[in-house]
Amino acid sequence: MVQSPVKWFEDTGIGDVAQVGGKNASLGELIRSLTARGVRVPDGFATTADAYRAFLDANGIEAAMRSRIRDYRAGEATLRATGEAIRALFLESEFPVDIAGSIRTHYRELGRRAGLERLSVAVRSSATAEDLPDASFAGQQETFLNVAGERDLMDACRRCYASLFTDRAISYREIKGFGHLDVALSIGVQRMVRSDVGASGVMFSIDTDSGFPRAAVISAAWGLGETVVQGTINPDNYVVFKPLLTDPDLAPIIEKTLGSKERKMVYSRGGSARTRMMDTSDAERRTFVLDDAEILALARWAVTVEEHYGRPMDMEWARDGVTGELFLVQARPETVQSRKTGPRFVLHHLLERGEVLATGSAVGDSIAHGTACVIRTAADIAEFRDGAILVTEMTDPDWVPVMKRAAGIVTDHGGPTSHAAIVSRELGVPAVVGTGNATGVLAEGQAVTISCAEGAQGRVYAGSLAFETEEVDLGELPATRTAVMVNIASPAAAFQWWRLPAAGVGLARMEFIISNLIRIHPMALVHPDRVADSAETEQIRALTSGYPDPTEYFVDTLARGIGKLAAPYHPLPVIVRLSDFKTNEYAHLIGGAAFELPELNPMLGFRGASRYYDDRYREGFALECAALKRVRERLGFSNVIVMVPFCRTTQEADKVLAVMAENGLVRGGNGLQVYMMCEIPANVVLAEEFATRFDGFSIGSNDLTQLVLGVDRDSAQLAALFDERDPAVMAMISEAIRKAHAAGIKIGICGQGPSNHPEFAAFLVREGIDSISLNPDSFLLTVPAIAEAENAEGLPSAG
Repeated sequence: MVQSPVKWFEDTGIGDVAQVGGKNASLGELIRSLTARGVRVPDGFATTADAYRAFLDANGIEAAMRSRIRDYRAGEATLRATGEAIRALFLESEFPVDIAGSIRTHYRELGRRAGLERLSVAVRSSATAEDLPDASFAGQQETFLNVAGERDLMDACRRCYASLFTDRAISYREIKGFGHLDVALSIGVQRMVRSDVGASGVMFSIDTDSGFPRAAVISAAWGLGETVVQGTINPDNYVVFKPLLTDPDLAPIIEKTLGSKERKMVYSRGGSARTRMMDTSDAERRTFVLDDAEILALARWAVTVEEHYGRPMDMEWARDGVTGELFLVQARPETVQSRKTGPRFVLHHLLERGEVLATGSAVGDSIAHGTACVIRTAADIAEFRDGAILVTEMTDPDWVPVMKRAAGIVTDHGGPTSHAAIVSRELGVPAVVGTGNATGVLAEGQAVTISCAEGAQGRVYAGSLAFETEEVDLGELPATRTAVMVNIASPAAAFQWWRLPAAGVGLARMEFIISNLIRIHPMALVHPDRVADSAETEQIRALTSGYPDPTEYFVDTLARGIGKLAAPYHPLPVIVRLSDFKTNEYAHLIGGAAFELPELNPMLGFRGASRYYDDRYREGFALECAALKRVRERLGFSNVIVMVPFCRTTQEADKVLAVMAENGLVRGGNGLQVYMMCEIPANVVLAEEFATRFDGFSIGSNDLTQLVLGVDRDSAQLAALFDERDPAVMAMISEAIRKAHAAGIKIGICGQGPSNHPEFAAFLVREGIDSISLNPDSFLLTVPAIAEAENAEGLPSAG
C-alpha cells in the first residue's frame, strides 16, 4: 500500500520535485510561500511518484513498456507504433483501490472548499524530470480541462499517465538523454479558473529572446490559455520594465502590441469534447486583453516569483471571467536565457540582402538558410527533410521530433512565448513565428534565409544569403575615459544590445518609431477630417481602433517605444532627438500628403526646429511633447534627455523651448535636460550663445559635413566628396568642442563618422570630446581604437 498517494498543494514545495514533479511542486511552493505576498494560485492536489509506480506494479505493465522501448531503440518499431502501444497499456489499466479512493476523496474536499457539488478541474501532468534547469519539457505531457465528476476525473488521470509516452515526450527524452522508465508522473488536479469566459496567457520574468533580465514579458489571449501555449493564435504582447515597478505611481509598460486573436478556446457545451474552438468577435480582436492595472499586477507577481526562486521564471496565468480575478496557474524555471553566463557576445551578420517574403516574431538571434519544407499537419511529419527550413501553420510540441532536425522554423501562427518557441530556443533552432502567411507565400523547395539577428522582428528572405558569425569577449574590451554610447533607432532591436557596456544612448531617433510603429502623420490624427484619401482614412481607423482618441494612439505608441529604447540603459542618460523628418518623408506617412507641401530641397527645408512652433505642425509637436512627458513622468524614465535638431538661430531655439514649456516640458523641471544638435555652421559660430539655452551639444557630423562642404549627403554622384575627415569639417568640430567646454556644457557626437572611421574617433579623443555615440554593430570594433587614442594622448584611465 502506498503511503500518502495524494498530497494537497499546500503540503508540498520545491523540495518535493522527486515526488510530485516540477510543475506540482512549484504550485505547492507558490501557495505555501507567496499567497501571503498577494500572489493568487488556484487550490488543488497532486498524486505522488510512488502512486505512479504502484499503478505500474499493480497492472504489471513495466516489463511490456521496457520491451517496446528496446524495440524502438533497436530500430524494430517506429516512434508512432511505440507510443501507441505503451499508451494503450495505461489506458487499459485500472488504479489500485486505495489510490483511486484517495483521489476521489480529495476531489470531493476540493469541491467542498469551493462550495460546489460538481467542481470543474484542470488535470495536469507533472513529470518528475520536468522543469529542470537544462530542460523545460514544455508541453510534452497532456493537460485536460473542464473535467467534472469523479468518473471523468479518473479517466483524465489515466490519460495523464498515458501522456508520459506521447510521441513528442518519447522523442524529447531521447534528445535530452533521460531514461524513459526513470521518469515518473504526478497528476495535478487544480480548480478551474473560468478563463473560458475570461482570458489567459504566458509570462516570463526575462526577455526570452535577448536574455535582458530587467523585463517581464506577457502574452495574452481570450479564453483558455492553451491557444497561447500551443501557438495556435497570435496573442497580445506586453513588456514591463521591472525595476520601476517599486514605485506605485509609475506604469513602466514599455510595449503593448495588439495581437490578431482570431480564435479562442472555450468549454464545450455538450458531446465528448470538453473544449472547443470558436471565432472571436471583432470587438475582441480590436481590444487589448489586459488593461494597464492588470499588466502591472502580473508583472509584480513575476518579480515576486522570480525573487522567491532566485532565478528567471516561466509562468502561466488566467483571469476568471466571472469574478475578474487574476491567478497564476503554473510557474517553472526559464531554461534557455537564464543559463547563458559569461561576457561573450555573439553577433550574426547578413552579408547580402534579398526580397523579404514574410516577417514575424524572432525566436533566437541567429541566421539560417535552406530549402522550405512546407508541412501543414503533424500527420505529415515523416515528409520532413533533414536540414530544411520547416514551414507550417503552427509549431506545437507535436513537432519536437523534427524541430531538432530543422535548420530553422517558420510558422503562420504563435507568439514569442508559446511552448513551441520555448523549445525552439532550447534546441538552438532559429524560428520566425506568427508570420500570418508563411505557408501561403513560401513554396515547397524554395531556397530561403531566415534572420533572427535584426531585433525582435524576424525576417524570411528569398534565396540562400551569405552570413557570418562573430564572437566577442566583452570582458576583454578596454575601459575608456571618453563616454562611449550607442545610437539606437528601433525599439524592436533595443534589447538585442543590452550586454554592451555602453554609457547610455547618445541618439535615439524618434522618427523611426513614428515611421515604423505609428505610421500615421501626427496632424492626420489631430485633424482626420482633412485626409481625403478613403483608403488612408480606413487605415487610420484600423490602427487607432483600440484607443478612445486617435491622438492617444500616437502618444501611447511613441511613449512606449521611447521607453523600450531607454530601458536597457536605465538609469544612464538616453538622448532622444525630436522628430527630424523632411517634408517628403512626412508626406509618405499615412495621411501625410494632406499636410505637407512639396519642396525642391527638403534637406534644407521645413525640418527640425522650424516645424515645432509653426502652426502647420505645432499641434503635431504637442503630441511629441506629450509622449516625452509621459515616458519621463508616467513610465518613469527620467533618464531621458530631449534633443532639438536642426536649430538654425538662437531666436528659433527660444521659440522651441517656449513651445516645449507650454506642453509641460520645462527645461530644468523634474530634472529635464535639453540638448541641441550641433550640425549647422551657425551652431558652431554662435556656440557660446546657444550654450546659454541648452544643457549640452551633440555634433551631427552628417549634416555638419553636408553644410560645411556644400555636398548633398544623399547624392550618389557626390559621394566621393562627402567625408567627415575633411580638414574644414574637423576644424569646425574642434571649435565646437572648445567653445562648449569654455561655456561649461557637455558635448558629444552622434553622427556616422566615428562608427565608419576609427581614425576619426581618435581625432575626437585628441580634441577632448566628452562622449562618442556609435552604432551598436561598430561598438565592439571602435572602443579599442578609442582606448588606444586615449593612451597615446596620455589621458588618465577610466579606472
